[in-house]
Amino acid sequence: MNLYDELTWRGLVYDATDGLADAFAGGRVTAYIGFDPTASSLHIGNLLGLVTLARLQQYGHAPIAIAGGGTGMIGDPSGKSQERTLLTLDQINANLDGIRPQLAQFLDFNRPDNPARVVNNADWLASFDLLGFLRDTGKYFTVNYMLQKESVNRRLESADGISYTEFSYLLLQARDFLELFERYGCTLQMGGSDQWGNITAGIELIRKVHAKKAHGLVTPLVTTASGAKFGKTEAGTIWLDASRTPVQEFRQFWLNTDDRDVIAYLKFFTFLERADIDDLDALVKGAPEKRNAQQVLADRVTTLVHGAEDATRAESANAVLFGASTLTDDVADAASLADSLLAIAEDVPSTAIDGAAFDGSGISIVDVVARVIGVSKSEARRLVQQGGVSVNDRKIADANARLTRADAIDRRVFLLKKGGRQRFVIRLT
Repeated sequence: MNLYDELTWRGLVYDATDGLADAFAGGRVTAYIGFDPTASSLHIGNLLGLVTLARLQQYGHAPIAIAGGGTGMIGDPSGKSQERTLLTLDQINANLDGIRPQLAQFLDFNRPDNPARVVNNADWLASFDLLGFLRDTGKYFTVNYMLQKESVNRRLESADGISYTEFSYLLLQARDFLELFERYGCTLQMGGSDQWGNITAGIELIRKVHAKKAHGLVTPLVTTASGAKFGKTEAGTIWLDASRTPVQEFRQFWLNTDDRDVIAYLKFFTFLERADIDDLDALVKGAPEKRNAQQVLADRVTTLVHGAEDATRAESANAVLFGASTLTDDVADAASLADSLLAIAEDVPSTAIDGAAFDGSGISIVDVVARVIGVSKSEARRLVQQGGVSVNDRKIADANARLTRADAIDRRVFLLKKGGRQRFVIRLT
């Protein structure tokens, strides 16, 4: 298969320009995806783009990742119902420092024939003066053309409308494509399906300026079978930075994948061959309770993002957190379990609390939940009263309950659970 066939069977071609398959078959294609620095880390919503660029390079094509220092100052209106909060230049530069290493982790810059590049579009966008940009770029687009774009249309229909600042985003992204075409021979832009309007604007600009054909390809926006937005959990956004989302939590997210989604995610986010995915599909249908496909998905994606060593540590941490019951009266078992929990504390969400605070009448469960989970006391009280909290596998629904040292496993550690999927280790120091 060429790359187009590969992307097609993986379900990654939501839309594409005519002739792209022939372009892939005809030789090396230089392609790019943009990543705006809205935070100091990318998240799993960006992961499909990263893996797609890596897959493109694997097939002998040349990938470019744009770290959008220029467009990040404006904000993309695509998929947004209201205006973004504008970031300062210092915030953007700090965010760029965070995401550049993440972009580099997926791409090979040392391949002799098709090395990857990471570029910052501020290198050209920041150098334009307003009049020059309007003359050299804006003159190629009518307002009617821009108003037809879905990202603009949706915002015009909203109560707040769209500012001239965000209205201009389409021109900036089109200019990016033109610059990359001129500098590096880039003839393909890729992105999520919400980027189609921006991508076709760049194709149009290249056609008008150079009378050359460029291409676009968009992947589907990833959702879950239940209709929820991919990557949104009760714990919040799943980040690629381990300091924001611990590796154990990252791995657990993939382990929790619905049977209806797991094969699609294996196609999207891993480099497994078709025969291997077909085998896992058969296991999902024949023995879904074993969750073999989820195990492979979690292992592959965690290794891809965090490396083999951290992935193995996360697997061990998950085995402890979600494995043996903490309900035991055996002293030796309790001591062993406490040792295991303390051994993984650095790899999982954990909090150290002065053990003396648990002496005597101890600490209110509401205070513990608020501190450990990071919510307000009123939210902690609501969680407890609704039965959403357990400590050492014992459900606590009384908001007046208190935890003492005697309640701790081996008098050294607690395992607090929020709902069915979140685990927190509490260390008594």
